[in-house]
Amino acid sequence: MAVSAAWLVFSLLFLGHGAVLQLEASHHVFRNLESSSSPSEHQPYRTSYHFQPPKNWINGPMIYRGIYHLFYQYNPQGAIWGHIVWAHSTSTDLVNWTPHEPAIYPSQKSDINGCWSGSATILPWGTPVIFYTGINPQNQQVQNLAMPKNLSDPYLRVWVKSPENPLMAPTPSNQINASSFRDPTTAWLGSDGTWRMLVGSKRDRKGFAILYRSKDLIRWEKAQNPIHSAERTGMWECPDFFPVLIGTKLGVDTSVTGPDVKHVLKVSLDDTKHEYYTIGTYSVDKDIYIPDKGQVDSDSGLRYDYGKFYASKTFFDSAQNRRILWGWINESSSVEDDIKKGWSGIQAIPRTLWLDKSGKQLVQWPIREIERLREKQVQFSRQQVLKGGLAREVSGVTAAQADVEISFGINKLDKAEVLNPSWTNPQLLCSKKGASVKGSLGPFGLRVLASKGLEEYTAVFYRIFKAKDKYVVLMCSDQSRSSLNNDNDKTTYGAFVNVDPVREKLSLRTLIDHSVVESFGGEGKACITARVYPTLAIDDKSHLYLFNNGTEDADVVVSFGVSELEKAEVLDPSLTNPPMLCSRKGASVKGSLGPFGLIVFASKGLIEHTAVFYRVFKARDKYAVLMCSDQSRSSLNENNDKTTYGAFVDVDPVREKLSLRSLIDHSTVESFGGEGKACITARVYPTLAIHDKAHLYVFNNGTENVKITRFSAWSMKKAQIN
Repeated sequence: MAVSAAWLVFSLLFLGHGAVLQLEASHHVFRNLESSSSPSEHQPYRTSYHFQPPKNWINGPMIYRGIYHLFYQYNPQGAIWGHIVWAHSTSTDLVNWTPHEPAIYPSQKSDINGCWSGSATILPWGTPVIFYTGINPQNQQVQNLAMPKNLSDPYLRVWVKSPENPLMAPTPSNQINASSFRDPTTAWLGSDGTWRMLVGSKRDRKGFAILYRSKDLIRWEKAQNPIHSAERTGMWECPDFFPVLIGTKLGVDTSVTGPDVKHVLKVSLDDTKHEYYTIGTYSVDKDIYIPDKGQVDSDSGLRYDYGKFYASKTFFDSAQNRRILWGWINESSSVEDDIKKGWSGIQAIPRTLWLDKSGKQLVQWPIREIERLREKQVQFSRQQVLKGGLAREVSGVTAAQADVEISFGINKLDKAEVLNPSWTNPQLLCSKKGASVKGSLGPFGLRVLASKGLEEYTAVFYRIFKAKDKYVVLMCSDQSRSSLNNDNDKTTYGAFVNVDPVREKLSLRTLIDHSVVESFGGEGKACITARVYPTLAIDDKSHLYLFNNGTEDADVVVSFGVSELEKAEVLDPSLTNPPMLCSRKGASVKGSLGPFGLIVFASKGLIEHTAVFYRVFKARDKYAVLMCSDQSRSSLNENNDKTTYGAFVDVDPVREKLSLRSLIDHSTVESFGGEGKACITARVYPTLAIHDKAHLYVFNNGTENVKITRFSAWSMKKAQIN
């Protein structure tokens, strides 16, 4: 049996009342991968605490009787799309996994050409059922139902399909696009005793979520109008529709409605491979959803993650009263390199998700279970000043496999660079002002997966700008120097972080896992995930640095405190797109208040690095915090995508510290800004900053000092997955 590369796609199934399983598979076919040879034993880019099978595609989990189940799509004959079975692993903690025999495979006319995406619902009497998309002999996409054969088996090892399949199918009368009709959501039960469900679709360039109703879960009726739609958005994949409580971090069952609830509609746009969500009101009487602000396709729209993060799905964890988000991190390496590795794509660390106190965005943070893998903690015993233009190596942690939390404090905000009103795209701003571009307040943050001579590193950092009436914080993940392998994508990512550096420190958390850097800015208000493949900063040759490439000093705990906010750059009112702004003002572009943050997957000479960082800008009546994940220098491999991601983080630096948490896992960087208000996931492939050659830095590339009021980093143990 050939072991070869393919796309791996995840989502989630949690069997609690109203819970959901989303199974999303790649629709790409690489015939040339079918006969690939087995990968080599030494795989420096393979992650240690992110879930991935030995090879091929993967999908989503659930929980039943206290056991989490991960079903993933798998082709036992090779890593090509077709005749997919659902492989199966279980866990009690969402971190360590045990494999089982495959659970579901094509066996009916309604799924003979493939079992694609699906969702699960717990019926009122406790029985779990799964709805999934099947491909019939005519290659039409139809919706099917499956149920566990033995409910007394907590491992749910055998599933049976309904003889009524397919339950929903394209017909001439319903005018459904037979090639764009997939990914059913969980069903929710209304007070009228009717079940409802959404299915993603499109007509021409108009994307929408079809609404279905049923009394018995077998006979479904298509509503006259979709629950929501948007022009020029293309196919809506993996739709997700769920309630969030106002004023609390607690999760709520999918069927809950009421005055204390807002609803979230998330879609994965097939055309751009970006995900957008809106927060709004679900009219139960009219069965329509009305966003509070904006549309899913807007450049200024809300995103879970501004890096490599797609096909996501949430579920309600009724055991712990939380809503958890899963997402797929795809590759930045070339197809040829994927063939050599023998796999492609991993699952992001599960994130707890809740509504920010402002009610305007969601906040994300890695599940607390991941902290069980922490060991060899390194802490700074007192507040330290990270002077402008300097870097400090963080010793004592496994730099290629770590969890780093740091908080920066900025004193001289008045020295922040003025934000050009045209800098609306944080990704472009991060690309333009990368980790090596000196500023005033930034760039400062971390250099991760860094080689000893800094030939390779990934920089995660902040910059602070002064806008018309506020400061704007830019967070970047800069992969431009992440690898010497020029075949890698080294896109720099960026996000504006909604944090006010006058009142808050700039926090940054970065999870580093060999080829993954997940960064969380502003306590989760902005997240950037990067995939990097260093060639030097591998395993024990990987280093971690704090850095400040600004002209002003920054204090080091990767919570950042910014005091002299008046020095922030003025934010140009036209700069409304955080990724573009991050691309333009990357980690190397000096500012005043930023960029500052983390440089992950950094080679010793910083030839490769990914930067996850903040910038603070002064806007008209407030400060704007931009969070960026700059992958522009993440790898020397020019074939990699090195997009810079960015997000504005809803944090007030006047009153709050700018927090940043990053999960770093070999080629993935998941970053959470503003305590989870902005999240950016990046996939990077350094060629130098691999394993022990990867370094981690806190940096400040701004001209102003940044106080690091809190810094914690942990080496991460390898999770049991296979």
